[in-house]
Amino acid sequence: MDLRKTNAPVNTITYNKNIIEEPTGNVYEAITIMAKRANQINSEIKKELTEKLEEFATYNDSLEEVFENKEQIEVSKFYEKLPKPHALAVQEWLDGKIYHREGTK
Repeated sequence: MDLRKTNAPVNTITYNKNIIEEPTGNVYEAITIMAKRANQINSEIKKELTEKLEEFATYNDSLEEVFENKEQIEVSKFYEKLPKPHALAVQEWLDGKIYHREGTK
């Protein structure tokens, strides 16, 4: 998933309930699907951020050697400015990018 090319809103917005529930016919089912996808997105982002920040990790226990790494700060700021995982999941749902199926069928 390319987080730079997403058009999900950064701020909270109100959605039309009818549009949200249209694919499933049930708003609660739609919200459950989006919540599961938001958890997946959050895990992906967390894993990616952890991998990038491990590059900057220092394994020295000295308290005197505290320094700021500009690259590390830029990476952190990038992830702070991203839309939240739930906003990304809702946008994917509205764009029809989330595959879902009923377990009973």
